[in-house]
Amino acid sequence: MDLAFFIPACFALNLTFGPSNLLALTHGAERGIRFAFLAALARLAVFAPMIAASALGLGLLLTVSAAAFTAVKLAGAAYLVWLGIKLLRTRPDNHALARPAPSLARAARREGLVALGNPKAILIFAAFFPQFVRPESYWPDYALLGGLFLALEACAVAAYATAGRFAARLAASRMHWLQRASGATMVGFGLLLLLARAPARTAA
Repeated sequence: MDLAFFIPACFALNLTFGPSNLLALTHGAERGIRFAFLAALARLAVFAPMIAASALGLGLLLTVSAAAFTAVKLAGAAYLVWLGIKLLRTRPDNHALARPAPSLARAARREGLVALGNPKAILIFAAFFPQFVRPESYWPDYALLGGLFLALEACAVAAYATAGRFAARLAASRMHWLQRASGATMVGFGLLLLLARAPARTAA
């Protein structure tokens, strides 16, 4: 197993700007780095069983079953669009910073549902990890790669949360515009997810 290649390639995937990292950015701006990181633990809690499912071969279900992929895709896209519209409907006022932000429970629920509703996550685990797994030590290697992925995901969360907090401090009086930009981007991610196609099956 070549960790010298896996770690930078995996971290690049972790840092990719998508719905989950947008949530970390938004939560960091609204409530701070620690809050965003704690909320993102729900994301890690969802990814952990996804990794285990991929190790068991269940990730292939989304690859070979168009119906399963479509069901997950539609549910995930609908939630992203709904969440984006909620952010877009945020009303500006003169006390934006004093307004109550989402609770930790609600933010964690957002993180978990967004992670669960993205079929690409489990496909990454099913397609990316096996390239670095040695057949003779399949389970130990998969466990190590899964642990590294979750650790790097936590680093990505911290990076996006920090960026969100920094942006909020620069434009505290325009916080509602940051929320609306996040909302519009979230709707865009939802619409893009509708266009996603299940990976084609390879011929035997």
